[in-house]
Amino acid sequence: MARLHPLLQPYTPSDADPFDRVKAAHLLNRAGFGGTPAEVDHVMAMGPVKAVEELLDFPDTSAKARDPNDQPDLSAIKDIPRGHKQMRQMYRGMSEEERKLAFQRAIVANVRALSECGKWWMQRMVSGESPLQEKLALFWHGHFATSAKDERSAYLMFQQNELLRQHAAGDFYEFVRAIAHDPAMLDYLNNTQNHKRKPNENFARELMELFTLGIGNYSEQDIKESARAFTGWTHDGDEFTLDNDDHDGGTKRFFGQQGTFDGEDIIKMICRHVACQQYISGKLYRYFVSDSLDEGVQKNLGQVFWDAKYQLRTLLKTMLTSKVFYAPETIGAQIKSPVQLVIGTIRLLNLKLPQTGVMAGALNQMGQVPFFPPNVKGWPGGRAWINTSTLFVRQNTVVFLAGGGALGSTGKKFVDRMISAGLDSRFQPKGGASSEKVVDEWISRLIQRPIESDKRRILIDSLGGQPGRPENVKKMVQLVVAMPEYQLC
Repeated sequence: MARLHPLLQPYTPSDADPFDRVKAAHLLNRAGFGGTPAEVDHVMAMGPVKAVEELLDFPDTSAKARDPNDQPDLSAIKDIPRGHKQMRQMYRGMSEEERKLAFQRAIVANVRALSECGKWWMQRMVSGESPLQEKLALFWHGHFATSAKDERSAYLMFQQNELLRQHAAGDFYEFVRAIAHDPAMLDYLNNTQNHKRKPNENFARELMELFTLGIGNYSEQDIKESARAFTGWTHDGDEFTLDNDDHDGGTKRFFGQQGTFDGEDIIKMICRHVACQQYISGKLYRYFVSDSLDEGVQKNLGQVFWDAKYQLRTLLKTMLTSKVFYAPETIGAQIKSPVQLVIGTIRLLNLKLPQTGVMAGALNQMGQVPFFPPNVKGWPGGRAWINTSTLFVRQNTVVFLAGGGALGSTGKKFVDRMISAGLDSRFQPKGGASSEKVVDEWISRLIQRPIESDKRRILIDSLGGQPGRPENVKKMVQLVVAMPEYQLC
């Protein structure tokens, strides 16, 4: 077993450095979508190790396998063919005009079903019983990125989403195998067009560049040879198929080795590469811990991952219980993704999930809509989340959810659009007995770490000496979510 780097050594609470509410809230923010006061209390009582073990204690199954009733409403596409065979049967005997109409109906039905998929997933983020599993599914959605803009089958996108959930914390090698057999991925990266006589290199290239190794750890010849190994990998409807007649079974030279390799062989060889260990562990570290990653830490994480035989749960536990995870410079230093910002606000204000279509519009302006990553690279994250345009929408969205109007005169159109689309906020806080106590409670609930004394004083003064009035408290909360600190976790 690898000796842990000093920064990755387990954090041990002490009198000088206790596992307090700030640290408990930090864990729930990074390993989920934020914790309510009751959830923070629960985690704080368990301590850092048991809390992480509980967060990671979810079955490696899809939502449907866990509960057959837990799935989106896909009734809009129940009569839409999933495969080419069924499509050909449906088209049989139709005129050209009838085929066009049937195709248009299928597009409309899939758009409706995709909206239901988005609503279902966001509801799981808000109130699902395994927040870390959903947070990981979101991470992997950005890693193994597939967009419904190009893969228009709502069912295939839902099926892939369930695959991400099933493998989220399991065996990474098996995860890569599953993704390589996934119909939505095979469509998105054109492997259905990867033929023996005319190889398509898209999937083979992104498999190494983005999914497993990173740039610089393979050659152009490796791409060409591995593309040949994946010829004939296709699907009919929602099932993977291998077209043996279209598969190139000839000799290939990959990573300096020679043989009649197929796609399964290529995946095994990639996952044995030292670059894979470090690339995946580094990407998870940047997502859950910090953008700042020391080379020594990355190498050590790669070794941890290798020693764990590519079990993601072991790697995640090492990160989420480490000293660096709870370091002062780590807490409150991550820019919330748009989904984290919106879902976290809904959870912390105890709101119902608003109409998904309207929220999708706001998320789109902020740069992140589930099922619609911008390209195969996924969402860049970090500082890319915020610019002058997105910051305005981010602030107005959370202020609106907190029952407020626009920030600045130009924000009125934004709020009017939300209201006209039927989205309103039901946020109605209770009043309190003391201005100081009310402010401190809401800072603890929303910012979840101390703020500067002058900012605290502004919030206290905003209550106008009448903390018992719910309307005053609501306006004060709107000031809190509009603060720069609220954009971080």
